[in-house]
This record gives sequence, structure tokens and C-alpha cells, in this order.
Amino acid sequence: MAGAVERLNAKMGGEGFDGTAKFVIEDEGAVMIDQSGAHAGDEPADVTLTASRETFEGMLNGEENATAAYMSGRLKVDGDMGAAMRLSGLLS
Repeated sequence: MAGAVERLNAKMGGEGFDGTAKFVIEDEGAVMIDQSGAHAGDEPADVTLTASRETFEGMLNGEENATAAYMSGRLKVDGDMGAAMRLSGLLS
């Protein structure tokens, strides 16, 4: 999980997120993103995005489009879709 946290913080360029989001990486754990940046955790969030490790890594590397992953069912979104869209813009 520490590697995912570091990569998310680097991708966000030191910026926080207006709201709370949780990335659930199937069979591995969860990473929270909030105004302080990314950290390991599993608290309630405005939006929860669930994907496999491969899909999550692809999104971080820029090889996987979050919208395409969602449309194909590889990325599940539960909660505030507006927050998910803001997060997608922040990570691209």
C-alpha cells in the first residue's frame, strides 16, 4: 500500500482533494484521498472507486483511462459521481 500512497501523492503534485475519496484495490486494501493528500486507510468517503491492482496501476501510469475502465466494468464507482469526475481530472 505504501507504494500506491507515494505514487498517488506524486501524481497529485502535493495538492489535496476537495472532498474524500477511497480507492479500494481488490484483495490488497484501500487508499484514502482527502485535503491532506493520499494515505492508507479505509474510512467512509464521498466516493469509493474499486478496481483490480492492474487497473489501478494503469490509471496511475496513464495507460488506463478511468472513464473507459468504468464503462467496461473494470472500475466500479459508488457514491458522488461529481467527486469521481474531479478526482479523474486531478489524476490525469
